[in-house]
Amino acid sequence: MSATTVERAAMLTGRGLVKRYGHVTAINGADFDLYPGEVLAIVGDNGAGKSSLIKALTGALQPDAGTIELDGRPVHFHSPLDARRSGIETVYQTLAVAPALDITTNLFLGREIRRDGLLGKLRILDRKAMRTEARNQLDALGIATIQDITQPVESLSGGQRQAVAVARAAMFGSKVVIMDEPTAALGVRETAHVLELIKRISNRGLPVVLISHDMPAVFEVSDRIHVHRLGRRTGVVDPKKVSMSDVVSFITGAEEIPDEAIAW
Repeated sequence: MSATTVERAAMLTGRGLVKRYGHVTAINGADFDLYPGEVLAIVGDNGAGKSSLIKALTGALQPDAGTIELDGRPVHFHSPLDARRSGIETVYQTLAVAPALDITTNLFLGREIRRDGLLGKLRILDRKAMRTEARNQLDALGIATIQDITQPVESLSGGQRQAVAVARAAMFGSKVVIMDEPTAALGVRETAHVLELIKRISNRGLPVVLISHDMPAVFEVSDRIHVHRLGRRTGVVDPKKVSMSDVVSFITGAEEIPDEAIAW
């Protein structure tokens, strides 16, 4: 995990974000800061607006008010594809993998490598290059549980499928990787593997946003914890200065965040 983050310029920021659906306010003047190389956990109760915040930051919804900056420059994402083109990759809870296709094809889904020359113009894929790059990426992330990259994703365990989705994000996420509940349906051993992947991605200098209800996982990998409540950020805390029960109290509003725990 990274050291002090407050002295560095933020990689991704949001200020005063608002999103309303009629009389319902999903995002209520929310702020957000993500620094290079850190793991930022976002925690909050169901309905707190965590998913809406992430959707606003990644172009899945357009906020009614507020600003978003990437690398210090204002950005206006009109779709998740816009965010992907800017280097922001999201691993959704549903994973968005194609079960019947093999691992290599899933890693390059929508971004296939074509053959050079005329064959490329005929849309012929360079499957050898894709297999080589897929193997290199899995090895670089230390994903040793997947030996045969030609096997269909539907034959993999839940943890292995999650690893494929994470590897795809790490391959193409040049700025930010966002993970939505990556350990929600996994056992203890598979959860440990996914958390190790998160650490490796962060160690490569790529910041990771982790949305999770899994407090032990949050405390294991995060550098800072963004507490979200009633559609907005109530504070960011240092996991080394608070306990899991403290964070639960911050989430529910039972306790205010003390100044000494704040990690801006």
